[in-house]
Amino acid sequence: MNALDLHVHRWEPATGADAPTLLLLHGTGGDENDLMPLARLVSPKAAVLSVRGNVTEQGMPRFFRRLSEGVFDLEDLRQRTAELGEFLDAAARRYGFSADRLYALGFSNGANIAASLLLSQPSALAGGVLIRAMVPFEPDISPDLHGRSVLLSEGRTDPLIPAAHAERLAAILQAAGASVELVWQPGGHALAQGDITAASRWLSERASPAR
Repeated sequence: MNALDLHVHRWEPATGADAPTLLLLHGTGGDENDLMPLARLVSPKAAVLSVRGNVTEQGMPRFFRRLSEGVFDLEDLRQRTAELGEFLDAAARRYGFSADRLYALGFSNGANIAASLLLSQPSALAGGVLIRAMVPFEPDISPDLHGRSVLLSEGRTDPLIPAAHAERLAAILQAAGASVELVWQPGGHALAQGDITAASRWLSERASPAR
């Protein structure tokens, strides 16, 4: 099996010179089309690789299994994260992008597997915008995330992710050497205008590679 076939996906090339590549990772119940409008709002010229999760929960696509709300199947998470990394290697070869210009744009379940990818395969991403993310797992050994940048956008009244969980993820990433910005939105788990504004600003700062 070609590793590119591991995930149903959409690819759209960049329309601007030196634009980054966005890896779109949907939330539970989404698919490869779900975050395309968001991507065009926050980084209009970026290349886009949008991926569908391979797990279903009551008919809804996800990126990995969970045992209950907020309790992840860690073995499945490990396997699915490894598969996603393998897929990204194949996609980079096929579509001609570089991992050092690849930024995840993930929401909820998609943000969580992006965090898992950063913690288990640090070279797979340059960083990402993780919206409503929580700790996917506690690494036994801290990875080396120096040179990676992460924006965490969390909801102050999110009923699914206590503030301490979001702050713990920020601390884990920072301890590994990542440059982390944690921003808070006044709402709950749903995507908000503040997420769009923060993501657009953060990605615009990365629109051109460092010279």
